[in-house]
Amino acid sequence: MSPTVLLSLCVVATAGAAVAVQGMVNAALGRAVDSALAASALSFGVGFVALIAVTLALGDGAAFARLPSVRPGLLAGGLLGAFFVWSIAWGVPTLGVVSAFAALILGQMLGALVLDAVGAFGMTVHDITWKRLAAVAMVAGGVVLSRL
Repeated sequence: MSPTVLLSLCVVATAGAAVAVQGMVNAALGRAVDSALAASALSFGVGFVALIAVTLALGDGAAFARLPSVRPGLLAGGLLGAFFVWSIAWGVPTLGVVSAFAALILGQMLGALVLDAVGAFGMTVHDITWKRLAAVAMVAGGVVLSRL
């Protein structure tokens, strides 16, 4: 495994752990304000401010000037992210972090399997193989086991 791939896996795995913490924090915030939806909006607002500050601090502010030339559909990631944050803030109190994230990861893998297979958004095509299907099945098994 190349050092670049190993670093990428470590960074993404660390982000995954951070997202688990985010789920608990957002669920607690939802209880504190008595609304998972409001908690999600507050979380997104803080994240928005942080990302703007980091973007400007790193000298990438000129990227914002290119926004008018971006296809509007490419901004859907924000809506999908909002749904993600809300679904976790809403689901964690009922399911617990492990089951909520197992279901989340299963959904991500199913979606990714299809997106990879068609090379969505101009990305490299990755065929659906028995190994990839087995990986999805194992995660599905994890969802079931997390609820027993």
